[in-house]
Amino acid sequence: MADARRGRRDRRPRDERGLGWVGQEFEVVVGPVAHGGHCVARHEGRVVFLRHTLPGERVRVRVTEDRHPGFCRADAVEVLEAAPGRVERPCPHSGPGRCGGCDWQHVDPEEQRRLKAAVVREQLLRLGGLDAGDPVVAGLVVEELPGGPLRWRSRARFAVDRAGAPGLRRHRSHDVVVLGDCPITVEPAARAVLGRSWPGSGAVDVAIDSTGAVTVSRLDRRGRTLATEVLHAGEELPAEPTGRAERRAGGRDWEVEGTGFWQVHPAAADALVTVVEDLAAVIPGETVLDLYAGAGLFGGALAPLVGEEGRVVCVESDPGACAAAEANLAALPQAEVWQGEVDADGLAELLAELGTAPDVVVLDPPRAGAGKAVSRLLAGTGARAVVYVACDPAALARDIDAFADAGYRLAGIRGFDAFPMTAHVECVALLVPAGW
Repeated sequence: MADARRGRRDRRPRDERGLGWVGQEFEVVVGPVAHGGHCVARHEGRVVFLRHTLPGERVRVRVTEDRHPGFCRADAVEVLEAAPGRVERPCPHSGPGRCGGCDWQHVDPEEQRRLKAAVVREQLLRLGGLDAGDPVVAGLVVEELPGGPLRWRSRARFAVDRAGAPGLRRHRSHDVVVLGDCPITVEPAARAVLGRSWPGSGAVDVAIDSTGAVTVSRLDRRGRTLATEVLHAGEELPAEPTGRAERRAGGRDWEVEGTGFWQVHPAAADALVTVVEDLAAVIPGETVLDLYAGAGLFGGALAPLVGEEGRVVCVESDPGACAAAEANLAALPQAEVWQGEVDADGLAELLAELGTAPDVVVLDPPRAGAGKAVSRLLAGTGARAVVYVACDPAALARDIDAFADAGYRLAGIRGFDAFPMTAHVECVALLVPAGW
């Protein structure tokens, strides 16, 4: 089947595919950083999306993918003139043709944050319709979180090859690079998966909670859970799986699904709660709508601030996350958990059932963003503040543009390096009615 697919691809007209550059090597001077963990260069009139390099470097590249007439993809295989931000990779599995889990192992952490800020600004200008002179855009920085650039990843999914060996995939490939360790993953979590054999599995999810308990879920090749076990990190003693894990943020404990969604960086949830509280600036008696609420982190933090006369409605589609949110918010009578999809139809129905316009909207959508229809519906509520938590700057910028079309402006934004060594960045944006 794979050979047939390749054959069909090769028979496409030349103007619908690349120029046959795969495997070719040539020298380029590297241009600016781009969204997705690469930089941009040019060669013979074509754009080259280039990994394992830095802006300003002169490198020798090898083309790894050539499927489009206007651009190709390549790795920097030799550095001829290095940029000041280049460092030795701390992970032996990182580099051209190796593990694709990280993008910036070769970059000093401070320079990584500068690159990420440049990417966010570029997305806001190109996709968000903002101006480079806007002080909100010009002043954006990506802030460091405590803990350093390694051993921060508290939740991960490792792929498993046909022989049962765990690892991560090469960049833009299904090939599994078998790993003995993953230096960005918290050590007990990495040790619980790597170095073991997982025959018959397609992937293994692992997460470590605030108590040190490590939850490991074995998945088949369709992503269905086959089995779950819990290990006590300190002693590696098996524990009875409960399906729940504990996390700590905002000065309290939170219950979540064992390997379910929670901020991956141990310091991220605390940082984001603080910023959301600050930007939302809720006052007693207000109504808050918390969308894509997960286990109720933001709604639970804002509920005490609206007081007994206020109202917080947390909306989440996943049944397990809703159950965790119910438990987390049980002591807050002003907080409610509604299970439902946050799409155009579901949101329109939700707003009708709410019976009153929200004063504040908080949303933390998946990587694809909220989308134009949802953004415009939320703008139509007239909420005095929309606090948007985003893990993808391109999706955030597109939604900011949709809000702008509906009469809202970007009033503030902060970025956080919640994913060191990777191209990912977490942002929190404040949108307010344009006249405010």
